[in-house]
Amino acid sequence: MNVRLTIVCLALTFCLAYATNDQPKQWALLVAGSNYWYNYRHQADVCHAYQVLHAHGIPDENIVVMMFDDLANNAQNPTKGVVINHPDGKDVYKGVPKDYVGNDVNVQNFLNILTGNKAAMKGIGSGKVIESGPNDHVFVNFVDHGATGILAFPVGELTVKQLNDALNKMYTEKRYAKLVLYIEACEAGSMFRNVLSAKINAFATTASDYDESSYACYYDSKRATYLGDWYSVNWMEDSDKENIEKETLQAQFTIVKNITTTSHVMEYGDMTISKLVVGEFQGEKATPAKTASKVPFNRGAPSWEVPLDILYRQQADAKTEQEKENFKLQIDEMIEKRGHLETIVKKIVTRVSVSREHEERLTLTRPTQLTNLDCHHQLIKAFSRHCFDFGKNTYALKYAYVLANICEDGSMNVDNVVRTMRQVCKVAIKDRID
Repeated sequence: MNVRLTIVCLALTFCLAYATNDQPKQWALLVAGSNYWYNYRHQADVCHAYQVLHAHGIPDENIVVMMFDDLANNAQNPTKGVVINHPDGKDVYKGVPKDYVGNDVNVQNFLNILTGNKAAMKGIGSGKVIESGPNDHVFVNFVDHGATGILAFPVGELTVKQLNDALNKMYTEKRYAKLVLYIEACEAGSMFRNVLSAKINAFATTASDYDESSYACYYDSKRATYLGDWYSVNWMEDSDKENIEKETLQAQFTIVKNITTTSHVMEYGDMTISKLVVGEFQGEKATPAKTASKVPFNRGAPSWEVPLDILYRQQADAKTEQEKENFKLQIDEMIEKRGHLETIVKKIVTRVSVSREHEERLTLTRPTQLTNLDCHHQLIKAFSRHCFDFGKNTYALKYAYVLANICEDGSMNVDNVVRTMRQVCKVAIKDRID
């Protein structure tokens, strides 16, 4: 082979290798893990998130949206077909891909989509998954209720163990170069605090610390529900108006942290990623700045308290005494159900603890970190199965920290605790029905 032919062959080999090498892509998974009208804000947040990413150039084939989709045509929606995320705001629903809706919004589907398990999603929804490779950037935005080591779905819950295992699996399989998570949920910090490794190229920010609620915002009396959540609307309204091709993730985090005064916005994982620009994860196409009209600040409501808060607001806005009385009955019923739940939790703790001091330690303090993830996963799933489904009982999430305490205490046999749960909940629920 002569020298010229050798050079041509080498050049051709290089070009073919370059052409077949996947260029870096941006992928996004947007999840609203709730349903029902009183949770309007979660799907509104996710719809707005889609509009941000779409406007900044991430193609729809690289965005996967999971939302129950029970808002636009809901009987309680005064503007049929329209969903807003800000008082007098524009429609954020139009154009949003309906990849997975209804009962397809569940934990197993989420894990399969995130980890790129396309075979498992065949015949379900759009079938789209995050097909990212070793050079790609992945953005995950989850919005819903949460608790210590839990993110809720319409039915069931994602545990810290499940999420952490999925992220580590993606890293091991080289399914991304950099991964960023924005999580809107109560006690969202517990999903990452001393759990998310700084060595797997992942960076997370959360609406709340490990021991506090996130907050709803923008109550709309016309719709009788909250339109958004403080952390979520703050980062999205920032992305709408800032040049995210220049603004870093750390800069956005600092802005959101400073203006979200209802809870402590937190960050975890690989801090070097925070030096990258927002556009590397939310889209690199420049867009005209959008500024949301200013709305007087109001504290809103802790996420756990939103259903009751809405009833109180509706009672105050009622036009007739009969309407006020109807809302009072609903309020009384909700408070009674909450008392019932609290009684069950107390019975479980009383039976598994060895002393009054031990019982108080399990109920009056919160774990600062989660270390026994297997135990936590087992107790959360057992309570949700035998007692109250966390996905359907928002208020139950408020007491999930007790289960985490039992695991971190380490003195109790997990199987015995599960057996006690089953016994207490069976008797209590039977008594309730009778």
